[in-house]
Amino acid sequence: MKRSAIAAIAAGSALAGAAAVSGIAGAAAGTMRPPTATWQQPTTPPTDWGPMGPCGWMHGMHVSDEAGYLTQMVAHHEEAVAAARQLQRSNRPEMRALGASIVTTQNAEIATMKEWLAKWYPGHPGARDYRPMMRDLSRLSGDALDETFLQDMIPHHMAAIRMSQQLLASGRAEHPEVAEFAAKVRDTQHAEMFQMRRYLADWFGEWGMPCGRWDRRGPHGPWHRSQG
Repeated sequence: MKRSAIAAIAAGSALAGAAAVSGIAGAAAGTMRPPTATWQQPTTPPTDWGPMGPCGWMHGMHVSDEAGYLTQMVAHHEEAVAAARQLQRSNRPEMRALGASIVTTQNAEIATMKEWLAKWYPGHPGARDYRPMMRDLSRLSGDALDETFLQDMIPHHMAAIRMSQQLLASGRAEHPEVAEFAAKVRDTQHAEMFQMRRYLADWFGEWGMPCGRWDRRGPHGPWHRSQG
């Protein structure tokens, strides 16, 4: 019964998952940038990315089982919450609202995931190998704070989308609650990712691309292309 419920959840979310993955693939092909944008060669990239950079999810975040998904997602959410708290200092009400929403939503999800881990996988080690994807925002303010957050959180959200879709597509979710949770994370963060892409385009003339590829419509930086 449990397996059939999980299968139903996975089947029911297949369309949304395909749309999310298709959206990411389209972005990777450059089809989702604003029609007025033109690609230009980036200048020297920043040196203060986390150890894995914004594309760490491409290289190090893979779902092996349900417990692994939950432990990785707890660490991933905790990093997002820490970064989102910095937006309390933003001058833009939209960014303060986005940060507050991420903090509230993901803190609740962290608590839920920790409860599941304690109940179903007692003694399971935490994500000791988690490598940060976000830059340090504590010394930034104004436009620099908002722009850097958006640049980093877009691929950060993509990592959560990818992990969640991996879990659903692989059939490795052992509990219907986790399958439902993964579908919710995937769809919620997919919507937030496109909201952030729009902010980045509207305010900074950039269009966040997978693996740190950025476009700017104006003549001024910063440009960045990550190692992905």
